[in-house]
Formats: sequence, structure tokens, C-alpha cells
Amino acid sequence: MPIHRALGALLLCAALPLMAQTIDPTAAKPPSAEKKPKVMTKFGDRRVDNYFWLREKDNAATIDYLKAENAYREAVMKPLEGFQDRLYKEMLSRIKETDESVPYRRKGYWYYQREVEGKQYPIYCRRKGTMEAPEEVILDVNVLAEGKKFTSVGLMDLSPDQTKLAYTVDFTGFRQYTLHVKDLATGTLSTERIERVTSATWAADGKTLFYVEEHPENKRSYRLHRHVLGDKDSTLVYEEKDELYDIGVGETRSEKYIVMLSQAKDTTEVLVVPSDTPTAPLQVIEKRKKGHEYFVDHHDGDFFIRTNDKGKNFRVVRTAVTAPGQKNWKQVVAPRQLVMVEDIDMFRDFWVAQERDNGLLKLRVFDFASGKSHYLEVPEQVYQTSGSVNPEYDTGTYRFVYESMVTPRSWYDYDIGKREKKLLKQQPVLGGYDPSQYASEQLVATAKDGTKVPISIVYKKSLRNGPQPLLLYGYGSYGIPMDPNFRSSRISLLDRGMVYAIAHIRGGGDRGKLWYDDGKLLKKKHTFTDFVDSADFLVKKGWTAPDKLVIQGGSAGGLLMGAVTNMRPDLFKAVVSQVPFVDVMSTMLDASLPLTVGEYLEWGNPNVKTYYQYMRSYSPYDNMKKGAYPAMLIETSLNDSQVMYWEPAKYVAKLRDLKTDKSVVLLKTIMEAGHGGASGRYDALKELAFTYSFVLDQVGLAK
Repeated sequence: MPIHRALGALLLCAALPLMAQTIDPTAAKPPSAEKKPKVMTKFGDRRVDNYFWLREKDNAATIDYLKAENAYREAVMKPLEGFQDRLYKEMLSRIKETDESVPYRRKGYWYYQREVEGKQYPIYCRRKGTMEAPEEVILDVNVLAEGKKFTSVGLMDLSPDQTKLAYTVDFTGFRQYTLHVKDLATGTLSTERIERVTSATWAADGKTLFYVEEHPENKRSYRLHRHVLGDKDSTLVYEEKDELYDIGVGETRSEKYIVMLSQAKDTTEVLVVPSDTPTAPLQVIEKRKKGHEYFVDHHDGDFFIRTNDKGKNFRVVRTAVTAPGQKNWKQVVAPRQLVMVEDIDMFRDFWVAQERDNGLLKLRVFDFASGKSHYLEVPEQVYQTSGSVNPEYDTGTYRFVYESMVTPRSWYDYDIGKREKKLLKQQPVLGGYDPSQYASEQLVATAKDGTKVPISIVYKKSLRNGPQPLLLYGYGSYGIPMDPNFRSSRISLLDRGMVYAIAHIRGGGDRGKLWYDDGKLLKKKHTFTDFVDSADFLVKKGWTAPDKLVIQGGSAGGLLMGAVTNMRPDLFKAVVSQVPFVDVMSTMLDASLPLTVGEYLEWGNPNVKTYYQYMRSYSPYDNMKKGAYPAMLIETSLNDSQVMYWEPAKYVAKLRDLKTDKSVVLLKTIMEAGHGGASGRYDALKELAFTYSFVLDQVGLAK
């Protein structure tokens, strides 16, 4: 996404021998946070937290400590400033600065977004009839961001007649969005200014909006409202009282139904209302039942439903809209033990199932007329694919995206009748990038319990020579798959002789629902042992060595970083932990914090002794010991709403007190951002250049 003037190919030092690291941990004295012991006891277990006070965001001493850590980090990293700047310009030079997305058609308009040299944010546009028509700017995020240090647009939804745009925006990074409605003919905003909106959609009349309100304290999406433009107040339609559930609202592609999904980590319930009668009562498709997850789409007189009622990897059923209950469901696609049905997309003449088989997503097209199906062919063995923007219900083409660790993201239109795909655009990579110089593979590590753990890996062929510096990434939570994607910025690692790898560990969705279930709750430690076993495998097979191995993860992946570092500090040269969830016990025992209660179904409820003891045994902050640790870069944001800043801050303060070696520990706190870091694309790329400069320096490649 970043843009600036292309700088051309720069000379790299990939062939040079490993150089001594250039940062100087002694350039300044590391901060030392004051110890204020807080004793916490539960189930007879006594925990002492010396740094609990860092939760006090309004305490000047807290801000002073974060600023002191930032100052120390700047002093230590100062010798790398020139290298960091070169990395930034180098990564920037691969990006087409002024560019636009592939336009998509919706109700007589072509919609697209533009990026302009020198501007941080996208500009959303449209043209009527053809792409030769005059351009209309529907939302320029750069204008919204004027005078702001952070800007994030959440949702954008056009009214059915295409005359109004509903959008939400957050200016703090706390992911608390405000809804506005813009008249596209005049460019003026309506009087609506609705706070804490997490999702919204239009009814068929083009004047009624359904929107979901976020709880002001715990950030749970819990109330569905109906609002008529111009009215002073909204009507409360539904309130989700169970704290394990969040709700969201949208519409079917057919535009016939408004759909409200109420979802816990392991259970869902769907309610619908006809879009042309927005004041009608919500209709429940099937009442919630513990462990039953189902999702609904619409086609003609039927609802199509993806459900796990007969198998954890889901099947597809259909039922008449007049009789939606489970007793009337007719099977369309049977459940399979090893194939996960991740999603379905309904169109007038066909539908597409996204199926995950052996860790890779496959697109399966079903023709309504013939009843037959086929899979879209892909050219590589290790890749990522998914549906793209497909807003129109009545169409004969399906748009999808494809990429791999060596192939840039590519957008295709697939003609269903002809079974032909047309390349619309491939992400430009400037500077003479040649994918044939690189190779990607899927390796398989064996965990100690015999489970086969896939590892996606990419490297530059000419530099493959014995154990190399390697960056191993992991996540492994919430059933989210880490697909092997393409990043032009990664070339800066590969061209210097670094290998990049992703460990597809349990707890993620990389191999379907069963893979997820085998790495959550009382099986969470599989996530950590899978990662350690993957790292061990890469060392034993000669891909890398402990003094050349850097690991990286963020959020729940930061929990992973903390846990595996406690388990095997000897295995890693350096650790990059971003917005890390490391203080598991204190966070999960505090139900007043945003998101905590809903997380009981992911990690367990620590108010239950069995879960408390299990979580206590791996919580990174609670299991740190005096001894040697790898070098560490810990990154966070002051306004993070998902993982509060104090978790990484406390972790670093405690680490400074316990570590006995001289390896560097750095805490970087962005003072004007949230969970995703900097919002502007230039700023985000500069943050990445900083991170990569640390990584490359640790393995002697900071040249």
C-alpha cells in the first residue's frame, strides 16, 4: 500500500558474510520500572505482580515509563537509522506509487479505489456506465485524515439506489467507530452521527439503516437498531444479553434479506428480515444450540446454510424460506473428515464453495442448471486464493484473487459457462522482480505426538547454501489460517540471504475445524509445541541454526512468542513480538476488560479451577524465570483495544529484572495508534522497515 517516487533497484549485500550486529545495548541505560507488588490469590495459587500499576493509563508515571522505553529504543537503534531508511526506500521502490484497484460493477457504476503519490490513504471513486465516464470521488480518506494522527475507515455501504454512502471512521486506534451518511450528489453529510457502530446495512427502501451498537465498556457488539434517515432516534430491534455472544448485521447478495448473526466462539444463531419490509419482526432460522454453528445465504425461494450439525468441518444444506428450521434441511454437500467448507457465495445461476483441503483453499463452482460442480485450477502447489469483490447477484462471472509466496497477488474473472479465467491485474512489483529467482515449498514437521505440521517456506534460489538466517512466523489461534501469501517487502529479506517461513500450527484454521479444536482450551499447548517442533525441524534439516533463527508473531501470536521463548530460549536468536497477549491470567480474570468474557471459549474460564491451572501453566508473564533470553523487540500501541498496552509493558519490565544475559530488549510503543499499528501506509511501511532492520541486524545482515 505505501507510495512514493520509485527509486529503482538498489544494490543489496546478500552475498556478504554475516556481519556483527551494529546496535549497541549499552548506548543508554535501560529503564527500570518501579516495583509495587500486588498479591493475587486464587485456588490457593499466589501470584505477585510487581508491575500491575502500569495499567494506570492516566498515571503520569506510566506514560513516563513508556516514553523512557521509547527513548532507550531510539538510542540503541540509532546506529541502524541509515539502514532503516535504506530499507524503507528499497521496499518503497518496488511499489507502483500512483495506482488503482481493478474496478467492479454494481448497478450501472464501476467502483474502484486509487492511491496517489504522497498520500497516506486511499481515495474511493466510481464512474457511471463505463470507465471512460467522468470520475466521482465518493470518499477521500486523506481529507478525513487532515489534522489527525490516526485514521481508520471501518465499513462503507452504498444505498440500494447508489445515492448515499454509509461509512464509519475511527480517529484514535481504539476501534471505536462513528457512523456517517454522505449524500453522493451533493457531497454533504446528513445529520446522522451515530457512535460505537460495528456493522451496518441498508434496507431496500434506501432510507432505513440497520446498525449494530458496541457496548461502551466491554466493546461487545450487542444491540441491533433500525434507523430511518432524518429521524432523531433509532428503534432498538434486538439486544444480545449473553456476554459470550457478539452480533453483526449484513444482507444477502440477492438483497432480499437483512441477516443478523449472533456468534460465540462455538455457537451461532441467525435471524433474518425481508429487506423490503424492514419493520417486520426478525425471524429465527434455527434456535441456538451449544456447539452448533451455522451461516445463511439466499437463493430464489431457498436459504442455503453452511452448518456443522453433522460434522465439525461443515456441510451445506438448503431449505425453503417459508420453512427454515433444521428439520427441513436437505443436504447439498456432505460433511468430510479432512475437508473444511469455509464459506459459500450464492449467485443467480451458480454458487461457489470455498473448501480447505490439506491446508490449501480450493474454489468449487456449482452450476444450478446441471447440478454439477468443478474446481478452479491453480498453477502452483503452495498458494493462497479466495473470492474477491462480487457484489452482483445476476452475473456469469466470478472474481477471485490468487497469489503465492513468489507470485504477486493477481485478480481474475472466471467465466462460469466457458470455464475460462481472465487475468485482470497482477500486483506490480517494480525494480525488475523475477519470480523465477525464488522458490517456495511446503515442508512437513512431525510434532512429538506424531501430528504432521505443515511449514510454508520461501527463499532465493541462488543464496540457498547450508544453514541460513531464517524468520519463522506463527499465529495459531481463533481458527484463523495463515495462508502462504506474497509481500513485496519480504524481498528485502530474501535478497539478503534470509529464508522466510510460516508454521501452520494447531489452533489456527490451516487444516480445518479439527485443527483449530486441537489447539484451543485445554489443548492450547499444542500450538506452542507445534511451533517449537517446527523450529527444531528447520534446524535439524539444515535450513537454519539457533544463532540464525528469528521468530515473529503478533496478538495471539505474541502469546505464542512468549510461551515458546519460556520453553526454549536456547532455540532462538531473536524474537519479534507485536501487540502480544502475554499476561493471560490477569487479563482473563478481569471481566471488566473489553472482550474478556467472550474469550472464555477460546482460552477457558480461569474462574474454573481446571482452566485456571492449565492457563497458569503456560501464561508467558507468569512463567518467566531468571536466566538467559533471546534478543527481543516488543511492539505495542497505547490505544490498543484488543491487547492493552500494559501487557507488553509489564512483560518488558519483568524481563529486564530477570534476564541474566546481555542480549538487547526493546519496547516500542506507538503513542497514537491501536492494535493494527500506524494507519497511514507510509507510516506503516516505515514501521515495517524498523522491524526488519532489527531482524536483519540480529543475524548480521544489516547492510
